[in-house]
Amino acid sequence: MVRVDRVLSSGCMLGEGPVWDERRACLWFVDIKLQHVHRFDPASARHTILPAPDQVGWVLPAADGRLLAGLKTGLHVVDPDADQASWHHLGPIADERPGNRLNDACIGPDGTVCFGSMDDDEAAPTGRFYRFSRGRIEAAGPADICITNGPAIAPDGTAIYYTDTLGKRILKAPLDADGRPGPARLWVDTARDFPDAWPDGPVCDAQGGIWTGLWNGWGVARYAPDGTLLDKVDLPVANVTKVAFGGADLRRVYITTARKGLDPRDLATQPMAGDVFAFDSAVPGIGQTWVELG
Repeated sequence: MVRVDRVLSSGCMLGEGPVWDERRACLWFVDIKLQHVHRFDPASARHTILPAPDQVGWVLPAADGRLLAGLKTGLHVVDPDADQASWHHLGPIADERPGNRLNDACIGPDGTVCFGSMDDDEAAPTGRFYRFSRGRIEAAGPADICITNGPAIAPDGTAIYYTDTLGKRILKAPLDADGRPGPARLWVDTARDFPDAWPDGPVCDAQGGIWTGLWNGWGVARYAPDGTLLDKVDLPVANVTKVAFGGADLRRVYITTARKGLDPRDLATQPMAGDVFAFDSAVPGIGQTWVELG
């Protein structure tokens, strides 16, 4: 049994995108629907909120100390340490549908960013995956997906995992020497193991294990690189979105959750929905990489 602690009463409507910032020793995560960027400093328990100008799917630490953010309107950068944080719009994503927004992302070993878009109404298969490399954006990865999540990159940099949440499947593609993906193929049909849940954000650990949040699944699951289900960590809330490995040894696993989709009766039985949880893992996460903005 794994001991799971509630570490922050954040009450997020749609808590997502946790990422550990080694330089600041803090956890960043977002509340997409309330348009908030959260910072949590575990050592002091300090919690601050930075308002975003639109729905924000993720923030990632950049090499120059700023954050790269994926908003509904495209990519932005912001200095979270400035007295008055100013959001700088890098530009929209070309050919994106007006009803789409950005949803999840990860940093590759070389500082590139892989991210996905999705239909904000969660109905049309208009989402797809992209790659941001030193100022340039290109379509890279599967398309025609309603709700994209991830990607997650294997620790040796040779493979990338993409989540099709509504399809209840995780896809896998090889990566070439330049970090560009080849054809994506079905890797895990999560309905096989969790028929009532939907896979959410994926993250890889140092052994190549893939952790996925389970929306309506009351926990997070860990899969082996061959697709075998290894473990599930249970939580006291249904809508579990994503994990991030943090702490000095990258063995503290932080978990974001959501209140979205829960009615008053659900919330009465899940008073901690939308909060941040944590547990200690025997396997560490992958070391920090930073976004290269240009």
